[in-house]
Amino acid sequence: MRVVIAEDHALLRDGLTRILQAFEFDVVASVDNGPALLPALVTHQPEVAVVDVRLPPTFTDEGLQAAIAARNRIPGLPILVLSQHVEPLYARELLSTPQGGVGYLLKDRVANVGEFIDAVRRVAAGGSAMDPEVITQLLARREPLAALTVREREVLGEMAEGRSNAAIAGKLRITEKAVSKHINNILTKLDMPPSDDHNRRVLAVLAYLNA
Repeated sequence: MRVVIAEDHALLRDGLTRILQAFEFDVVASVDNGPALLPALVTHQPEVAVVDVRLPPTFTDEGLQAAIAARNRIPGLPILVLSQHVEPLYARELLSTPQGGVGYLLKDRVANVGEFIDAVRRVAAGGSAMDPEVITQLLARREPLAALTVREREVLGEMAEGRSNAAIAGKLRITEKAVSKHINNILTKLDMPPSDDHNRRVLAVLAYLNA
């Protein structure tokens, strides 16, 4: 699986490269600044990109802007963002694109290599991988969420992390039928039509929460 990495810290960039290669990913490009990222993504058209939000020369949002520009040229290009902080505005920009294959992880909270690799693979497959802390902050931004029950908030958080109904049921120790009912209630309360498309469902919810 071909990967492009964008990270300005040399040690972290080298570490990401070694980890991915150890799991048989093919790192086709590794860049350390914003201006180099867009050409790398367009030229190599990787199956997934691992991108830091803040890159030289300004250390603002150049990494994410390059990723969004690449997705405009290559619809559905999977992007996994690694950030030091929760950046709600940046998350909204990424989620505003209609295609799947997005993730947002906090660097300090990537607990182990297995979880990171799982997130990369999930995003590459068109799914989502959202850090729970990002979800928590997005949840806090919207008043309509006050209508959700505690259980519905738990289900919504699991949805946003990219889990299937079966996985949510296993995590919360409830039936899949109960999960389906909770999801329908959530989407109804958020004024969103229910959808059987898992990736679109997750992205729609996340986009709404961060609007």
